[in-house]
Amino acid sequence: MNKKGKTRWWVLVLVVLLVGGGVLLFAALSKNSTKLDPSKLAKAERSDLARSVVATGKIEPIAKVEIKSKASGIIERLHVNVGDYVREGQVLAELDREQLNARVRQLEATLAAAEANVVATRAQYEKMVSDAKGIDVPFLKRQLDRSRGLLRDGLIPPQALDDVEKSYEMAVNKQEQAAAGVSVAKAQIGQAEAKVKEARASLEQAKEDLLYATIRSPINGIVLSRSVELGDAVSSILVMGSAATLVMTLGDMRELYLKGKVDESDIGKIYLGQPGRITVESYKDRKYLGHVTRISPMGEEKDNVTTFEVRISINEPKDLRAMMTANGEIILEERKKVLTIPEAAVLYSRDKSTSAEIPDPTQKSGKRKISVKTGISNGAKTEILEGLQEGQEVVLQ
Repeated sequence: MNKKGKTRWWVLVLVVLLVGGGVLLFAALSKNSTKLDPSKLAKAERSDLARSVVATGKIEPIAKVEIKSKASGIIERLHVNVGDYVREGQVLAELDREQLNARVRQLEATLAAAEANVVATRAQYEKMVSDAKGIDVPFLKRQLDRSRGLLRDGLIPPQALDDVEKSYEMAVNKQEQAAAGVSVAKAQIGQAEAKVKEARASLEQAKEDLLYATIRSPINGIVLSRSVELGDAVSSILVMGSAATLVMTLGDMRELYLKGKVDESDIGKIYLGQPGRITVESYKDRKYLGHVTRISPMGEEKDNVTTFEVRISINEPKDLRAMMTANGEIILEERKKVLTIPEAAVLYSRDKSTSAEIPDPTQKSGKRKISVKTGISNGAKTEILEGLQEGQEVVLQ
């Protein structure tokens, strides 16, 4: 083979190598283009699945009482602190009694003076009645009539008749004045007795205020909060109403419930006794079982969104505390150990049929669509009734 022939042979070999390498490179590239991202794959697996309505809110004790004083005064003693357990009737706090005792003594003196005034007024009344009875007007009237007859017969002088008439008129006037005085004295007795009743009522109120200076617990429970310290002034709830000073808040922590809000679109699915599960941020790995015990008959609108208050009583509220933020899952439907895939892997068509994509290296796209039959869904996972096997991979959309 001459030199020119050898050159052609090497050129031919080089062309063959280039063509073969290109084919292999194209095949490799084609193969890599159909490989799916592992992060876009998930497996069909068995798990518990529940369809539910979520209620968000706070943990509340079954009984919560705001303690306010019935008397006004200064806090002199505090017997409990936050977290203490208290019994019904136990003394929680005491007000300064100095002014209250002085008020009682003052009103006792006022009552005694009023009662003495009644005695004096009655004595005056009785004296006036006695004086009025001592004026014998009928006798003087008979004497006047006799004197007039004697004057007609000429047996007495006119001066004698004038004296008798004068005595009679004076007696009548005196009797009228005495009767008026008796009426006034009788009215004064009524006024004096009314002042006694008023003084007695004020004294009883002052004594009650003295009793109210000792603030006691109305329930068995725990001190959830305390709003006052020694020396703080408190106002009476009897005077100030709801604006009175809050002394402390007590709660019966033996029973707790979730006070949550449910959207109006879901409230029709909820009924009394319906099971629920509660989770809190502090114990993310725990689920507290409970049941619906109250559904508000009236919704509350805020920002054009209407929600209804729902109470979920907690069966065993161990370690939970009042006012913890919580989520309640009210169970509508629940399945155990069913085949599930992520909701993101389910495809929905216009005719309401469902399908999913599975990896398929033979396809140009590396995946293939198959029909599946779905069951319930909780928004994150969907139950698969037909079309997939446990452990089979699906493509996330």
